[in-house]
Amino acid sequence: MPQLSQRIGRAKPSAIMQVAEKAKALKAAGRDIISFSIGVPNFLPGQHVYDAARDALSHDSGQYGSNRGSDALIAAFLKHIEQVGLTGYTAANCATGIGAKHVIYNLAEALLDEGDTIAFAAPYWTSYLDIADIVNAKIDLLECPPSQDYKLTPAQLDAALAKKPRVFLFNNPNNPTGMVYTKDEISALADVIVKHPDTWVITDDIYNRMVFDGIGYHNFVQARPELKERVIFIDSLSKTYGMPGWRVGFMAGPETVAKAVVTMNSNHITNLPEVTTAAAIAALSGPQDVPTEKCTEFQAKRDQVMAVMNAIPGVVCPRPQGAFYVFPDVSAYFGKSHGGKVIANDIDLCNALLEAKGVACVPGSAFGEPRALRISYTCPTPQLAPGLQRFQEFFAELS
Repeated sequence: MPQLSQRIGRAKPSAIMQVAEKAKALKAAGRDIISFSIGVPNFLPGQHVYDAARDALSHDSGQYGSNRGSDALIAAFLKHIEQVGLTGYTAANCATGIGAKHVIYNLAEALLDEGDTIAFAAPYWTSYLDIADIVNAKIDLLECPPSQDYKLTPAQLDAALAKKPRVFLFNNPNNPTGMVYTKDEISALADVIVKHPDTWVITDDIYNRMVFDGIGYHNFVQARPELKERVIFIDSLSKTYGMPGWRVGFMAGPETVAKAVVTMNSNHITNLPEVTTAAAIAALSGPQDVPTEKCTEFQAKRDQVMAVMNAIPGVVCPRPQGAFYVFPDVSAYFGKSHGGKVIANDIDLCNALLEAKGVACVPGSAFGEPRALRISYTCPTPQLAPGLQRFQEFFAELS
């Protein structure tokens, strides 16, 4: 029979979704499962978003839309990013996609030829590696261990960019670690980027409204405005507005890049659906009380999780200041046993934790850091304390 393409052989199922599906199956079988696995915000947008969607249904045009995104949606996005200090962009600098992941994939197709190099820090969001593999790019991983708070240093970036990768992909706030770069840290990295003009820079900053402790969100373009000609900013409705299933992502960057993404859309998706567009406009332009309240709630949950991480001997967990993840280094427990089973690595630990305590986490190796595991603390608030207690009990039982 005919063979599949080599490209599909490089595509891999999401490691995060595999854990989530296993937890879902155990729950369906009657197990009491608390999931710290999938990065779903677990709240819904305000009523005005649903009202806008219903109104759009009642006035559906039945026509194709814009490959870029509707004028009203782009205008709402431009006002949205102005609020975080990204000014001077026009509609020609913007494009939309079916979620941020789709926009990043389109950018990979538009910016990378086969054999080109893309550089990014590890730990990394799992899809970065997967997308790079699919487009057959070379990958330069910049290791950022817990000893440097999982953050990229200027010296590391300088060495990486000196090799002239086609793309440098940056994530702030970070998934899986929850770490956020300060204004000074962003400025120092921006100074390095200016020295290396041959590299495109993608800032995947979809958690930019989920920043804690008053440190704020900062971008390379704010630090060095001349970088505007090659920095591409990515945003999404998924996390900020509790709308991951609506699948709306955005980019703002150089006109040539935006035009390329629009061209990709014309071949891939044509346009965002009309109802989704209406909901997105309402989310961006309407009351912001829900995302504001949720950011405060997530900060409190962060504190609750960190209290437990700090109480477990041997666990090393840099304090995150954004998103809704913590990423503890649990390697001190490798080689110990639970219920007669030896814990050799992060995967063994997560499997044992799920089987023994009904707590689902994602192994750190899925994110390029096998010493750690990711806890997503977006579960319903009543489940958080019991889940953390089970987590603490599990480590106490290892011997």
